[in-house]
Amino acid sequence: MNGLTPPPGGFIGPVKRSVTIAGHPTSISLEPVFWTALEAAAAARALPLSALIAQIDALRIQAPAPPNLASALRTWLFNEKCPATDSQ
Repeated sequence: MNGLTPPPGGFIGPVKRSVTIAGHPTSISLEPVFWTALEAAAAARALPLSALIAQIDALRIQAPAPPNLASALRTWLFNEKCPATDSQ
């Protein structure tokens, strides 16, 4: 075909988890690869997963037009792996 292959384990849809942010339970649906990346990012910062999510949420709500939390988490993770250039 074109040299592309599916990810190991195939394509997997979102998994919903509950986290507590600022004392409020919040449900977030993300694909398992994003949960794994968030857990790794939290561990690298010696933070609980909920604390990292809360920090990203605090940044998200400061945006002029805040996206939903799941989108903000995916965007933050993507930027961590592939930092944006000045050309954007």
